Amino acid sequence: MLYDELVKGIERYGSTPDDVCRVFLGLRRDQVRPAVVLAPWWEPGFLGDFGGTSTQLSRAASIATWNIAVNGAGITYVKTGVGAPLVMDAVLVLGLTPCRRIVFIGSVGALDANMKIGDVVIPESSVCGDGASRYLKAGPLKQADPFGEVARPDADLNAKLNAVAERVCGKHGAGLHRGGIFSIDTIFAQFSRLDEIMGLGCNAIEMETAAAFRAAEAAGRPLVALLSVSDNIVLNKSLISGRTKEEMEYRKKVRGKVFPEIILDLLNEGDR
Repeated sequence: MLYDELVKGIERYGSTPDDVCRVFLGLRRDQVRPAVVLAPWWEPGFLGDFGGTSTQLSRAASIATWNIAVNGAGITYVKTGVGAPLVMDAVLVLGLTPCRRIVFIGSVGALDANMKIGDVVIPESSVCGDGASRYLKAGPLKQADPFGEVARPDADLNAKLNAVAERVCGKHGAGLHRGGIFSIDTIFAQFSRLDEIMGLGCNAIEMETAAAFRAAEAAGRPLVALLSVSDNIVLNKSLISGRTKEEMEYRKKVRGKVFPEIILDLLNEGDR
């Protein structure tokens, strides 16, 4: 198995799974709860009140971790840093821990005029446009090119996520969409490629989900993604310009109310 080869490679050069967890997550392996939230840069405070007690366990230059106790259960929350390499490494490390299910949360750029700033997007697939995923392909690196390949979330957990999200979004009047994502390594250089990307059947764009889905499959950990529309490029509302104060307030409200409710219902399901 690919994952076994990755772990053996680490051990071959003198490190242990405990070392990896300590360096990459700042935790002992036994501190990781079965339910995990991964976020490139949002910290727990961005999501409003989880309704529990949050204990920060580590903080480094990019990565930070918390354990959040909610209703007798718990979630480990990991801020990974932005981009496919950092998220991919975090997911692979979680394969060495008691983690049993993962929700990746973050921002997504809409390529569909029907998606409003702040709406919720659940990816059904993600087209690889990143370089990190190359290292999760078997065979020589020169031949290991997954560019354009499709990665998907865990089917069972994603079905549960969709059911929970439909109920919660309906309750709060939040827009909910299914996404065909393109995962890219660049913001600056994406604009000249958008017609081509949309031609692949993608209605949204971000930087991590393809690598996250592929790493989770390799590590044997169910992972799904829950995303917030940060911008809509086809409406000239990009990360650079065009978004209104009202749109950003709606986004903040959805992120602070809807996201925690969906996450808690989904991840604590197995602990009740």
